Parts: sequence; C-alpha cells; structure tokens
Amino acid sequence: MLNLRSFYKLLFGAICIGIFSSASAAGDAAAGKVKAIPCMGCHGIPGYFTVYPTYHVPRVKGQHSDYIIYALKAYKSGQRQHETMQAQAATLSEQDMADIAVYFSTGSE
Repeated sequence: MLNLRSFYKLLFGAICIGIFSSASAAGDAAAGKVKAIPCMGCHGIPGYFTVYPTYHVPRVKGQHSDYIIYALKAYKSGQRQHETMQAQAATLSEQDMADIAVYFSTGSE
C-alpha cells in the first residue's frame, strides 16, 4: 500500500517528467520546415508506399511532437530498425528533432 510520502514522491516525479518532456519539444516550426525537406520525399506524398519492402509510409503531419521526437531518437539509437530512417536520424541534433517535430505537429505546409 502506498503511504502519503511515497505518493508525493511519485507525484513529484510525474510532474518533473511532464515538465522535462514538454521542454524537450520546444522547437521552431520555421526552422523545422527547412530541416524537414528530406523527410518530405517520403512522408510528404499522400498514400505513398515504398517499393521494397512494400509498406505504407506513415503520415507525420499532425502527429504529436513528443512522439516524433521519441521516434527519431529511437531510430538514431538503433532501437527502431529502418535503414533509411536510421540514416536520416543519425545526423539530427536534439534541436533539429525538436524543430522538425514542432513543424510536423502543427500540420503546417
């Protein structure tokens, strides 16, 4: 059973995580638009399927910025497997990821 002190520790931890995760998504949509140009070759084509292996390229416009940052970090670390995405993410800084994420999350053209 959770005592009051443990509850407050958990609550404080959750608040800190929320603060730091929202801070990580602080990006510049205008800069992200420029940095996302390579992304648009696949993610900017509605209904696009790759040739081999054949799969539907996911839509990223309108996606939550924290999710985009998470996905890019996972590709960069090798946690997610996709050669093209790993190569693209390998060159991105934390700020690049935040800028791209904000650009796509706003659904801007």
